[in-house]
Amino acid sequence: MYLPPHDPHVDDPMRFKPLFRIHLMERKCATVECMYGHKGPHNGHIQIVKKDEFSTKCNQTDHHRMSGGRQEEFRTWLREEWGRTLEDIFHEHMQELILMKFIYTSQYDNCLTYRRIYLPPSSPDDLIKPGLFKGTYGSHGLEIVMLSFHGKKAKGTKITGDPNIPAGQQTVEIDLAHPLQLPDVENLRDFSELSRIVLEVQEQVRREEQEEEQRKEEEDGSQQAASQPTAQPQGGEGAKGEETAAGAEGAAQDKAPTLQPFVLPMGVISRNEDYPRTCRICFYGTGLIAGHGFTSPERTPGVFVLFDNDRFGFIWLELKSFSLYSRIKVSFQNAEAPSREAFDEMLKNIQLLAT
Repeated sequence: MYLPPHDPHVDDPMRFKPLFRIHLMERKCATVECMYGHKGPHNGHIQIVKKDEFSTKCNQTDHHRMSGGRQEEFRTWLREEWGRTLEDIFHEHMQELILMKFIYTSQYDNCLTYRRIYLPPSSPDDLIKPGLFKGTYGSHGLEIVMLSFHGKKAKGTKITGDPNIPAGQQTVEIDLAHPLQLPDVENLRDFSELSRIVLEVQEQVRREEQEEEQRKEEEDGSQQAASQPTAQPQGGEGAKGEETAAGAEGAAQDKAPTLQPFVLPMGVISRNEDYPRTCRICFYGTGLIAGHGFTSPERTPGVFVLFDNDRFGFIWLELKSFSLYSRIKVSFQNAEAPSREAFDEMLKNIQLLAT
């Protein structure tokens, strides 16, 4: 099991916890041992389901139980997973979320199905190197997000989830065609000023999407009636607008990274106050929020803040919350996608699993 560091220390290294081991014997025989629990190795089973997929099963789940019952198991899990005791957590909502996570994860007793995940392919045009990042998610603690680039969009896909947004869902989407010009530090402290800037860009994006749809409809109409060239000037304007957006994106990326002062607006909550006080560039983006059980999901406006090659942040406007992300710097062997198409297919499949 590959665990993030204790909340909210995103820059700390990841933690590892063995779940099973295989002893290869003579004559192609093997024994499997489950490592889950605190009573030492015991009998387990591994089954190859299909390509890039296998399942584990513990045959002695009584080894996972503790003499003090579920209460002792919960307290032990809390110390290991969160690095604290229940008495340290005063926020009632956070206690509820942590208990939900314990109930959900412990019910499987190491009987799990594993599927291969590819690391995102990189391109020289990418804003930073794509990869895996540890991120703060309020009362949910630290979660793992995969950052990947797709033309004028960047996507943050959850590799680990929570009771609201499951793994596989696209937690943030960054619009690289719409960089944001933040106000000076003093005005940035005013949340209403930041909100005004972001909502203006949101309206601009909405208008551009409507114009693009209209342009496509007019192009379709002109193809059906080639003798009527009336749609050409409007189509040309749309194309010109596209070039302008692409040019703005290129200009933002071609510039040498100049740092600008950064501070969170008053009223925005951050689990980690040790965020960088300078940033390179900001973009308009959207973040996915939902109720418990992934009910009523919706994309809400926000700000993507690039600090450096290994750290970025996201301000959730509606939640008045800030997530800080730090790169996972572990080298994974044989994790590269065989092609861009294979990576995109994997992303689609893990989102379907989550849905």
